Amino acid sequence: MAKKRNSSEFVRWFGPLLDALRQLGGSAKPREASDKIAENFDLHDEKLNELLDSGQSRYYNQVAWARQYLAWEGLLDTSQHGIWALSPKGESTTLNDEQAKEIFLKWVDIHRQAKRDKSEKEIIEELEENQPDEIQASNKMDLLQVLQSLSPEGFEKICQRLLRESGFEKVVVTGQSHDGGIDGYGTLEMNPFVSFKVLFQCKRYKGTVSRSQVGDFRNAMIGRAEKGIIMTTGTFSSDSIKEANRDGAPQVELVDGEKLVEMFKRVELGVKPRTVYEVDLQFFEPYMEKAKK
Repeated sequence: MAKKRNSSEFVRWFGPLLDALRQLGGSAKPREASDKIAENFDLHDEKLNELLDSGQSRYYNQVAWARQYLAWEGLLDTSQHGIWALSPKGESTTLNDEQAKEIFLKWVDIHRQAKRDKSEKEIIEELEENQPDEIQASNKMDLLQVLQSLSPEGFEKICQRLLRESGFEKVVVTGQSHDGGIDGYGTLEMNPFVSFKVLFQCKRYKGTVSRSQVGDFRNAMIGRAEKGIIMTTGTFSSDSIKEANRDGAPQVELVDGEKLVEMFKRVELGVKPRTVYEVDLQFFEPYMEKAKK
């Protein structure tokens, strides 16, 4: 069950996100950057697996909000969607808690000026109740909620369709229970000479896939296929990710809710592309009336 969010808790990740990106060479995918922070702070699975009412990870959502404020401040480059990268300004910037709070309050005030009929408290609550711009723009939450609302059988069939659209052939949903978690199989042709069988498992829920579930799936696929895929509308624990990539064992590909949405978008399955224009408050910031102190 989701716990009540502490107001503006994500501000604590401003400085750590800049530090993590520097450690990763200046840029990274969102999950890589978030996991690097978790590693640096030795965050346990209990923290990483805590969920919001929406079913999203509270921690990863907080880091995404930290990224949003740093982007507004010009410390992150927003030119490439799906990649978090330091801007020239961000490369040389480190932030302590007080400096992070100043950036946070600055942008709350800018949003308040843009919506003069709302108080600072209302603006903070409005911002934090929504997803960061990068997530809103890709409509991730809406599609993920739809996928989570499907029946278990419906989710299996839509995953079958997704695999077909992604290049798999002879994709079959077995529909068998007590089959070690195997929900179906398909064939992926690498070239005219090489193809291999893939088993897949579909988990339609908001929770977290555990290490033991990944291990059970791998045990079920040994001797039956060269590769396995677990697709879920939820998330994977850090231990389950380690288990999926364990040396000496058949690798299991993990597709969480965020990656699943990206795959639907890539093949335009169940989604329609559209152009959306949003106001760039960073552009207008120098022209706004400064708050009185």
